[in-house]
Amino acid sequence: MTEKTNLKEKWDFVIAQLSHQFADGDELTIDGIIYLIGVQELGQGHRKFKKDEKVNLMHIAICKLLEPYGYYEFDFFDDDGWPHYKTITELPSLKPGEQTVLMKEAIINYFEGINFF
Repeated sequence: MTEKTNLKEKWDFVIAQLSHQFADGDELTIDGIIYLIGVQELGQGHRKFKKDEKVNLMHIAICKLLEPYGYYEFDFFDDDGWPHYKTITELPSLKPGEQTVLMKEAIINYFEGINFF
């Protein structure tokens, strides 16, 4: 099995499981999964979030996902319990397809880290 095939199989599994659990069977997008990871990392449970909070949740998730790659490092929790990260290394210029592959790999690594598979 090639690495690319393994990535696709794991990605398909993540999509299927999360879509079943959180989207009533509708297929979640990568942005939807990033949002869910942000909610998980915030740790305040499910609630209504304002538009700017949703953007911040996605930022939290992206920082958490890319932390193992050396791009971000956790810094502190603010008074409201929101995590903050600092940039360690600037993200490289990637083509959209390359960005998607990086994020899919990072999402799979995240779920492997919490024994999702």
